[in-house]
Amino acid sequence: MKLKQLDGLVAFWKVAEHKGFTAAAAELEISPSALSQAIRQLETRLGVRLLNRTTRSVSLTEAGEAYLARVGPALGEVITAGEEMNVMQGRPSGTLRLNAARIATAMVLQPMLAGFLQENPYVQLELTNDEGFIDIVEKGFDAGVRMGESVQRDMVALPLGGPVTVAVVASPDYLRRFPAPRHPDELVGHNCIRLRFGGSGMIYKWEFQLEDRLVEYEVKGSLTITDTLFSVDAALEGIGLAYAFEELVEPHIRTKRLKRVLTSYSPTFPGFYLYYPSRHDQPAKLKALIEYARRQTK
Repeated sequence: MKLKQLDGLVAFWKVAEHKGFTAAAAELEISPSALSQAIRQLETRLGVRLLNRTTRSVSLTEAGEAYLARVGPALGEVITAGEEMNVMQGRPSGTLRLNAARIATAMVLQPMLAGFLQENPYVQLELTNDEGFIDIVEKGFDAGVRMGESVQRDMVALPLGGPVTVAVVASPDYLRRFPAPRHPDELVGHNCIRLRFGGSGMIYKWEFQLEDRLVEYEVKGSLTITDTLFSVDAALEGIGLAYAFEELVEPHIRTKRLKRVLTSYSPTFPGFYLYYPSRHDQPAKLKALIEYARRQTK
């Protein structure tokens, strides 16, 4: 066997794992066209077609399934062995891909990143901010960070910090023009800064604690955003009411640039979680992040 044939084996293995070329190419840090070419060369050498390709999907042929059953475990062992050697030398390595909402990055990831990278100098961290809800496995990410209620049930979830409380705020200028609402029902008369989820296109409904239950309100307003952090900036400019996390607006409340309303109806949510697939063969770079996050949140 020529050494270059290993490229085709790894390419095939990763495409089969991700069920597509885009995520597999991202993990291998090559272009989808180069990945496709490597697999074609492998198929030519073997004399069989391993993948069924359409414009929308990729699936294994019968021969591909049989071949994967033989080579997949072996390749997994080879890669795991290499990572274990790095761990034995005290150096998890490779590219660690994370996906997080921008607000999660600002509130829980950013304070951790410098320390983690200093402890793990051979790890290259690639962070993608995405306000939508995605399948991290399908998209080729090692882990994600989201609010607890957004994490898929088949994922392992590690809390990053404690519960978070929502605050509805507005600038003093806005509240001089429009009397502060005393009940969520009065939001119909206000300009509310709305959030649209990038993936689904849905508008987020504001949630309030009314006695022992959460009630959703479909608010209206002249500004709709896809960046959760921008709602605070918009409120500071006097555009309208913002629905934001207490931690983000507290400094502006202390300096009296923002005022809080509907305080007695503010809900508290479980907070942010680092989540990842439940696998026995987790790469060393992900294990290093999990252990570091556990130490930081004790």
